[in-house]
Amino acid sequence: MSDALINGLAGAGGGIIAQLITYPLQTVNTRQQTERGLKKEKSKLGTIEQMLQVIKHEGWERLYGGLAPSLVGTAASQGVYYYFYQIFRNKAEAAALERRKLGVGDGSVGMLSSLVVAALSGCVNVLFTNPIWVVVTRMQTYKKNLKKSEPGPELSTAQDEAVLAAAEPPPFGTTHAIQEVYDEAGVLGFWRGVFPTLIMVSNPSMQFMLYETMLKKLKQRRALSKKDNSGVTALEIFLLGALAKLGATVMTYPLLVVKSRLQAKQVTTGDKRHHYKGTSDAMLKMIRYEGLYGFYKGMGTKIVQSVLAAAVLFMIKEELVKGARFLLTNKVKSKPP
Repeated sequence: MSDALINGLAGAGGGIIAQLITYPLQTVNTRQQTERGLKKEKSKLGTIEQMLQVIKHEGWERLYGGLAPSLVGTAASQGVYYYFYQIFRNKAEAAALERRKLGVGDGSVGMLSSLVVAALSGCVNVLFTNPIWVVVTRMQTYKKNLKKSEPGPELSTAQDEAVLAAAEPPPFGTTHAIQEVYDEAGVLGFWRGVFPTLIMVSNPSMQFMLYETMLKKLKQRRALSKKDNSGVTALEIFLLGALAKLGATVMTYPLLVVKSRLQAKQVTTGDKRHHYKGTSDAMLKMIRYEGLYGFYKGMGTKIVQSVLAAAVLFMIKEELVKGARFLLTNKVKSKPP
């Protein structure tokens, strides 16, 4: 089994586990991102309050609505990303060694090369998996975009009404979402939001650049220390992954909001605020009707969700890679000469 395949499968496994743990936060965050409101119409409900409202009016299982296609998307996305990342990384390392033979560099992959490797891997991942995430976004936001508010007598505030209205979808499965996207824009509809998503490749690029830079420095520090312990623990991998994701998320979050708005079902009523023709149109309308605040809706929720997910993913992925290599090494050793 190739090293690239090991990393691809480990990335998919880690991504699935991270998704299962953080999915309720992702559900709430998607609703926050796709909320349309005027500049002064800021939601007073926090993340925990919104989660409690969903549980109260729908049941806790709705926090996992659309989980199945999301898991497929996560496995495909992480698997494709890590597979191509390792391939490009191997090529970068080979090129660095060749330069060292010529007397250039120390033979290690630098920050710029790491950034390029992560960016190329991200672009391939986006082009392959964007259709899956368009369907997932449709399923997560369907109830909001098609809602007709019918509040019950137990609702006491406008916020409760909005949450309940956004949480009561008619039956809507994966096949319905696929058919809806196709009916609206044909095959190209499955690549809606691909432009801001490609720009967002800078997020995992920054994430991996920061992660590998910190990991490299930590290993170097351990190697230079007097103690004979150059390894990195699972907890340290967890913390490094969290720090790397935090920095990348804060810088690229506005693009994530624009992407979610474009991939959600476009409202065709007379309210121009709710209909986006493209990336530039979405950004201009968000600035006009919602101000800069619109680009950062739900960022607190996203930071918690993405940092936790990235930390879990890195930790589990590294442990799976170590386990797979250990098993393969023992298998080779156990074979008779």
